[in-house]
Amino acid sequence: MRKIVFDIETSNFFPDVGVNDPAALDISVVCIYDSETNLYSSFPENQLKGLWPIIEKADMLIGFNSDHFDIPLLNKYYPGDLTKIKSLDILHEIKNSYGRRMKLNQIAEGTLGRNKTAHSFMANEWWKKREYQKVIDYCLEDVKITKEIYDFAIANNKLIFKEGGKLIEIPLDTSEWERFEENSITHTLPF
Repeated sequence: MRKIVFDIETSNFFPDVGVNDPAALDISVVCIYDSETNLYSSFPENQLKGLWPIIEKADMLIGFNSDHFDIPLLNKYYPGDLTKIKSLDILHEIKNSYGRRMKLNQIAEGTLGRNKTAHSFMANEWWKKREYQKVIDYCLEDVKITKEIYDFAIANNKLIFKEGGKLIEIPLDTSEWERFEENSITHTLPF
């Protein structure tokens, strides 16, 4: 099963565009981990066409808040429909099990014992200052964290978050996560 773990950084925020719609934002960079090649890659907005052949060959997209944020935003740029590819949104799984949403940093700290390297607001400021490599490095680190969290959940059927100095386990049923599903994506690009 070819899995793509991904994250997106934007060059603006909801207050900048006046609505709470991810598709109204603009992508600065998309970073991925490709399980087939075991490589991490980055695709700035002007190079997204290089991402499409990889995405179209994926059996599953994996992200954190990806069904609500990343996929709708990326779909704005993609000439097909990315919702046709199986996706696993780790935040959605956490909310279904634990009953509430939480930040990636809480899960990283509790599960992996480390924190994110920055926050999306900082990445947005770096982009505006043309410090593009900082944004790419930050986004790649979030992909690494997401991949490690996914791998931990698959191996342990749980994630852990830190709150008020306590570690709290979130039980997860991961038995169906890697079940292969035939993708019905329409390949719209001439490869």
